[in-house]
Amino acid sequence: GFLKDACTAFGGHIIVGLDAKDGKVATDGWSKLTGHEVVDLARKFEDWGVESIIYTDIGRDGMLSGINIDATVKLARALHIPVIASGGLSNMADIENLCAVEDEGIEGVICGRAIYSGDLDFAQAQARADALRP
Repeated sequence: GFLKDACTAFGGHIIVGLDAKDGKVATDGWSKLTGHEVVDLARKFEDWGVESIIYTDIGRDGMLSGINIDATVKLARALHIPVIASGGLSNMADIENLCAVEDEGIEGVICGRAIYSGDLDFAQAQARADALRP
């Protein structure tokens, strides 16, 4: 298939976004929940050579309700590739919570609405993330 071929051709340069709710992968603009477990699909993609996974909890995306730390850590622990958190980031407390589990394999976070709404100061969040680097 397309993704497997892309991983073969461009190994180490493919990042895949997985959107999920309650551990199940969603497709078609989040309109359909599949029976596929996000962890199982991510493992398959890892085996194909995907470099990283962007994990979005669609139940939280754009809601400013906080990152689903437990589900994100569960996914990261199941893989040997980095996970980028997405969906629900609301403020610096979420940044702090993610920094606290950074050693679990969570490499970054995507933030949108929290910046636009003014609930998150990007410079402050970036400075906190930069402090993790040696």
